[in-house]
Amino acid sequence: MSLVAAVVLAACGGGGGRAAVSDTRPSPTTRATAPIRTTPEPTTTTLPAYVSLTATAAVPHLSVFAAPNARTPARVLDNPWLADPSQPSTAVPQVFLVKARRADGWVEVLLPIRPNGSRGWVHAADVTLGQVAYTVRVQLGTHRIAVFDHGAVVYTGPVADGAPGTPTPVGHYYIRVLIKAPDPNTVYGPYAYGLSSHSDVLTSFEGGDGETGIHGNDDASVLGSSVTHGCIRMDNAEITRLASMLPLGTPVDIQP
Repeated sequence: MSLVAAVVLAACGGGGGRAAVSDTRPSPTTRATAPIRTTPEPTTTTLPAYVSLTATAAVPHLSVFAAPNARTPARVLDNPWLADPSQPSTAVPQVFLVKARRADGWVEVLLPIRPNGSRGWVHAADVTLGQVAYTVRVQLGTHRIAVFDHGAVVYTGPVADGAPGTPTPVGHYYIRVLIKAPDPNTVYGPYAYGLSSHSDVLTSFEGGDGETGIHGNDDASVLGSSVTHGCIRMDNAEITRLASMLPLGTPVDIQP
């Protein structure tokens, strides 16, 4: 099974221009890398606006409930999960972006499932809370990406986004997995971040469920245009730099 195409970046191929040729190549199969660089939960309940809370599963099978105090879980998620089900070496911790907390021990998290924006509730005792001070913002109308650290811009540059027929889904998401490609010369470039989002058009793509992501490129001339199947392509040198910075759970806001 192709890890990037079938599991993590299954809606990331291109369309049109020179990139269309490279998008037909076999997608790289690689080991998922998932450093968790979050810090412990702060002792104060007041967080700066630039800090987001994350929840990392602390149990092997995480029960997710549709509502607090629900008697039975709506779903149970394996922890870690396998980016490539056929490769045990691709195990990735279940990390979520926290949306709300309750004093009675319930935590609401953003889920990496369809439909985009789905949420669920988990027991606070089943997760470890952390915080992340990075934010990624993509503006589709201007084909630009900006990365913030503690509220300050640390990178801004051009991107390629979804073609008109396969648009990049707008919304609030988070980084779910980091993948280093064994061959940096494919359409995915040297690194790829798999997001919690899914294509609103493609229900499947090359064996996967139409997940989207942010990754490098093999044709910088397409940056600044809309040519992909829904993923965001960016500068190779910059995504290589970001790969050592952005932790799982980093919020990603994709705006029109």
